[in-house]
Amino acid sequence: MNTTTTLSQADFAKVKQSSRHSNIGQLLLQQGKLTASQAEKVLLAQQELGLRFGEAAVRLGFLSEQDIQEVLSRQFDYPCLTVGDPSLDSRLIAAYHNDSSQVEALRSLRSQLILRWISGGNKTICVAGYENETAVGWLAANLAIVFSQLGLRTLLVDASLRRPIQHVFFKQANKMGLSDILAGRADESCMLAIPPLPDLFLIPGGTDVPNKQELLSGVALAGFLEQAEADFDIVIVNAPALKGNADGQLVAARAKGVLLLAEPGVSKVDDLEAARDDLRMAGATVLGCVLNSFAIAQQ
Repeated sequence: MNTTTTLSQADFAKVKQSSRHSNIGQLLLQQGKLTASQAEKVLLAQQELGLRFGEAAVRLGFLSEQDIQEVLSRQFDYPCLTVGDPSLDSRLIAAYHNDSSQVEALRSLRSQLILRWISGGNKTICVAGYENETAVGWLAANLAIVFSQLGLRTLLVDASLRRPIQHVFFKQANKMGLSDILAGRADESCMLAIPPLPDLFLIPGGTDVPNKQELLSGVALAGFLEQAEADFDIVIVNAPALKGNADGQLVAARAKGVLLLAEPGVSKVDDLEAARDDLRMAGATVLGCVLNSFAIAQQ
């Protein structure tokens, strides 16, 4: 029978004095999620039941699984939300499902982009597609998240001025954004921080203006991206659809590096080849073609 009835001062001091990056108990105390008395009871339960500190705290009813996930993300400097957290749209899988095969695929894509593009001194990546703007926006948003999770200051720019979607994904207002910056009506102060993801920032599409193509074709976009590269480690640009108008080509020409999205059973090879050729003629470098088979992108 276990005869331990109280926690020694020395043992309790371990909780109070441990590094914030190595002791979950200390983090929970600092955030006010546990009292000193509760922490003592958790440590006793941990010893008696052979559980991890977080597991014991949940077993005793002091914390929820969401509390544990939040503190773990801080402990390992890897921001990730728990499933069901309403802060962001659930389609942003990189923010919610860090151990899923889909997110692993996004991390693999991130690695390829770092090796083949970013390591050469490039910072801006344009995500474009022939037709499905929702799927393009989904890829751009999740790619921006996985870059920010590396601790890189990441800016996501919604340049799809006809059908902006990033403010929907991140549950932000779309009062001012890129269109206002390009028209000289606003500056970078309209940039939005994304609180659950401390290294990610968003510039939404902005005001619905009648001269979208003219704004995207002007020199202001090049100047904006140049300044963004000076201020951020990574700039992800959500381009308009390539089908039907020149908006996408104009954005790609300014961004230089383009990731082309294809969808199985939807995208036609002829259309993709034509899009690739048009992008190259516009002066953009086609970094590759991503086959998106995730149904969640279509929701």
